[in-house]
Amino acid sequence: MSIFIMDKFLLQQQVLERLAEDLLQAEQAARAAHETATHEENIAENKYDTLGLEAAYLATGQARRAEAIRQAMANWRQFRPQPYDASKGIQLGALVCLVDADDKQQQLFLGPAGGSMKLVSDAQPVQVISSESPLGRAMLGKFEGDEVSIQVAPIRQRFEVLRVH
Repeated sequence: MSIFIMDKFLLQQQVLERLAEDLLQAEQAARAAHETATHEENIAENKYDTLGLEAAYLATGQARRAEAIRQAMANWRQFRPQPYDASKGIQLGALVCLVDADDKQQQLFLGPAGGSMKLVSDAQPVQVISSESPLGRAMLGKFEGDEVSIQVAPIRQRFEVLRVH
């Protein structure tokens, strides 16, 4: 089955499921780091004893990560992918097939921030990217047959938009 017959709603559900798993892991890591930071055995005995302080920094970082994942989940829950409108070109919610100079194809699902990940649907790899990413921004407004290019370090990568759904 072609990626372009694939249901965008199912892809959205896969993103939300993966984000929920990531949130659970981040919350567990934050709790573990907090427990380490506040455990009585980790109270600093001298200025070189920094285990408790390091664990507190880690707990803060994990809590921020969990909050970023919650925000991404909210973005993805509110996201309503629209059918492709050939008069507007590629927009948020588009399923895009790009091909490079070596005829290597890649399937992309353009979504809101926070959901960048690789999925597999109907045995086809799908890269979920944000419209705020360099490639996502470069694709916005493009049409089938257009060239999309991005600069990655010293290399300019060029793709052709093969199909859009």
